[in-house]
Amino acid sequence: MKNRLDGGEAVVQAFRCLDMDYVMASPGSEWGAVWEAFARQKVSNAPGPVYFSCAHETLAVDLAIGYTGYTGRMQGVMLHTGVGLLQGSMGIDAAQRLGIPMVVVAGEALTYGEQEGFHPGPQWLSSLSVVGGPHSLAAPLVKWSNQASSPATLFEQLIRAGEMAQRTPSGPTFMTVPIETQLADWTPPDRIRDVPRAPKVQPPAADIEAVADLLVSAERPAIVAEGSGRDVAGFDALVALAEMLAIPVVDAPWADYSNFPGGHPLFQGVGQPDWLDEADLVLTLSARAPWNPPSRRPRRAHIVAIGETPFRTEMVYQNIQADRFLEGDCAATLRLLAEAVAASGPKNGAVEERAAHWAKTHETRIAADREIVTEARAKKAIDPIVLFDALGAAMPGDAIYADETITHRQRLMRHRPYKGSRSYYRVAGGLGQGLGVALGLKLAAKERPVVAVIGDGSFMYNPIVQSLALSAHEELPILVVVVNNTGYSAMAKEHRAFYPDGVAAENDLFYGRMITDLDYAELVRPFDGFGRRVADPAELPSALEAGLAATREGKTAILNVMVDN
Repeated sequence: MKNRLDGGEAVVQAFRCLDMDYVMASPGSEWGAVWEAFARQKVSNAPGPVYFSCAHETLAVDLAIGYTGYTGRMQGVMLHTGVGLLQGSMGIDAAQRLGIPMVVVAGEALTYGEQEGFHPGPQWLSSLSVVGGPHSLAAPLVKWSNQASSPATLFEQLIRAGEMAQRTPSGPTFMTVPIETQLADWTPPDRIRDVPRAPKVQPPAADIEAVADLLVSAERPAIVAEGSGRDVAGFDALVALAEMLAIPVVDAPWADYSNFPGGHPLFQGVGQPDWLDEADLVLTLSARAPWNPPSRRPRRAHIVAIGETPFRTEMVYQNIQADRFLEGDCAATLRLLAEAVAASGPKNGAVEERAAHWAKTHETRIAADREIVTEARAKKAIDPIVLFDALGAAMPGDAIYADETITHRQRLMRHRPYKGSRSYYRVAGGLGQGLGVALGLKLAAKERPVVAVIGDGSFMYNPIVQSLALSAHEELPILVVVVNNTGYSAMAKEHRAFYPDGVAAENDLFYGRMITDLDYAELVRPFDGFGRRVADPAELPSALEAGLAATREGKTAILNVMVDN
C-alpha cells in the first residue's frame, strides 16, 4: 500500500501538469489520498505545487484570486465537500465576475459504509451528503462543474477542467472527486504532457484596420478603461496608444485595476465626465458597465468595445451601447491598434493640440483635487480624503492596494494613493474578501508592500482570525487600514434615498446602519502584530509610518482610522 499510486496521485499530477504554484486548501477528512500524494512529493523531493493550508474556505479562494490576479498564473483550490463549497462560494462567485481562472475541487462519499472493507465515516450519511452532489451546488457559479466519472478518467478530467478555466472567457471550474475514486488504483499515462498556456485571442486584422482608421480620423477620441490594467502588458499598451494620438483616458466607475498612470497628463479621472458627450469616438476597455445608468452613453460618440468578453453571463442586465467590437486579449488588441496607427499616421494634424489641451485639463483637475484635500485638512476629524492623501505620501511607490471600501471607493479612486501598474485591485462580489485577496497579492509579490483598505462594515464580514493567523504563520505581513465611520453608511445612504422624508430620516433612526463597534486594532495583538487607533489627523503620518515599519519587520499591522462620516 505504501508506494501504490491512486487517485490522490492523479489529482496532484494533474495540478503539476497545469503548472500550478499552489493548492490553496481549507479541506475536510476526504482528502487523505491527496495528502499522501503531497507527502510522497515532499519525501521524494519531486517538483510540484505547494500545499497551502488555511482555516477558512473563502480565504482559500481569495488567496487564489489575489495570487492569480497579480501573476496571471492559475492555481488550485481544495475544499471540504458541499459544506466547504458553500462557505467558499462567495469567493468563487467573485472569481467568476473577475474572470479569474482556477480549478476548485471538493470531495464526497458514494458508498456510505455499504462497501465491504471501506467506511468513509458516519458523518457522510448523517451530515455531509448533498443531493445531486457538490457539483450541483457549484454549477451556477462556475464555467463547468461535474463529478469525476471514474478513476480511469479523473486525471484527464482535471486537466480538461484547467484548460477550460483558462479559455475565453476565463473563470473558475469545479470538480467533485469522491473518496472512492481517490483511493482507487491509478496508472499514469505513458506520456505525461505539460499543458500549454491558453493562447491570446486577437481580433481579425480587418477589424483592427477599421478601428485604427477611426482613431486617426477622430477629432475628439477618448478611452474609458475598466479592466485593461490586469497585467503589465495591458497597462503599458494603453499608455503607448494614448500617447501616440493624445487620447484622454478615464477610469470607469467600477475599475477593477490600475489601468493608467494617475499622474500622466492624459489621465482625466474617474467616472463619466461631461466632456465625454462631446467625444466622437470612445474606446471602452474590458468594460462590463462603462455607463451609469447603462443607457447613458456619450451622445455623439461611435463606441468601440475592446476586450475578450464584452458580454458577461454572470450579469442579469447589461447595456454597453457599443457600435463596434474588437473581441480579443485587450493588451494584444491595443498593441495591434498602435501598430496600425503608426503605419498610417494621424490624418487630422490635431495630436499636438489635443496633447496640450488635455495636459492643461489634467493640471486643472489636479489643482482642484489639491484644493479639496486642503479644505478637508481643515476639519478636526479625519476626512477620508485626508487619509487617502496621507496613504499616498507615506507608502512607497510600489505599494499594492486591495480595495474593499464601499462608501469611500470613489474618493479613494479620485485621490488615488496607488501609482503604477499592478498597484490597485478592486475586491469584487460580496463583502468579506479583502484580507484574503490582500494576502494572495502578498504571496505573489513578497517584495512589495501590500495595503488592504477596508471599510469597517466590510472588515466585519472578513474571516479576521483565520486571515491574521495565516499572515503570521506564513510570514505574509500586510498593512490593514480600516476606514471606520462606525456603521454601514452605504445602507443608511440608500435608505435615505428611498425615503428622504421618512420616519427614519426625521428621527435619525437608520436600523441598517448599526454595527457592533470595537477597536479593530486590538485584534492583531494575539498574532504579534502592530495595532493603533487613529482619530487625530495630526497622528496619521506617524501612524502610517509605524504601520509600514511593522510590516517591514514581518508583522501585520492594523490601523483603525476613525473618519468623518
